[in-house]
Amino acid sequence: MMLPYASEDGPRGARDHRSSPAARGREAARVGLTTRDGTRSRTGHYEVPGDPEPPVRARAGALGWTGLVAVAAAAVTADQITKSIATRTLELNESRELLPLLSLTRIHNTGIAFGRFAGQQGIITFLTAVAIIWMTVFFLRTGGRHAYFPVALGLLIGGASSNLFDRLRAGFVTDFIHVHHWPIFNLADIFICSGVVLLMLGLAAHDRASPR
Repeated sequence: MMLPYASEDGPRGARDHRSSPAARGREAARVGLTTRDGTRSRTGHYEVPGDPEPPVRARAGALGWTGLVAVAAAAVTADQITKSIATRTLELNESRELLPLLSLTRIHNTGIAFGRFAGQQGIITFLTAVAIIWMTVFFLRTGGRHAYFPVALGLLIGGASSNLFDRLRAGFVTDFIHVHHWPIFNLADIFICSGVVLLMLGLAAHDRASPR
């Protein structure tokens, strides 16, 4: 009876079995040579890589644009309605006191918010249009990064657009809200300032929450 051929490495069958790719993989896993794929590391522990974090969506989506347009449209509508009421109920430069520190005083403002840079109508109109375009492009590229962008930029764009519409139509902006010891302003100015504050607070909060 003939015995199976044997060598120092053991029986031929065992040697061939170990030389196959599957066998080499099992052997490597047994001694802990493979990692990052669900097999054991050199320490003998299994390492199963977690799912990669989804990429942050930068560009604004349909929901973001809907929010931006809704906020901007509401800001323009509210500002135009209040200006119309002030124009119908107040004579130019007429003032009516509502509270000890608050009155309604209708004026024509040829400058920017709070009456600054009066008389620079052409430059102000151009810079306002550029600012609106820049904010729109900024939202297009980064509007998906933060949930507050549609509200903040909607207030900014809506307020700036409403005042720009007045300048193009009449050559001035109607201001009527007068807090004593403060320049007279309108609702669009409030929206613009609120948008800036909200944007700055949101960006600051995001920076603090981001891992270093």
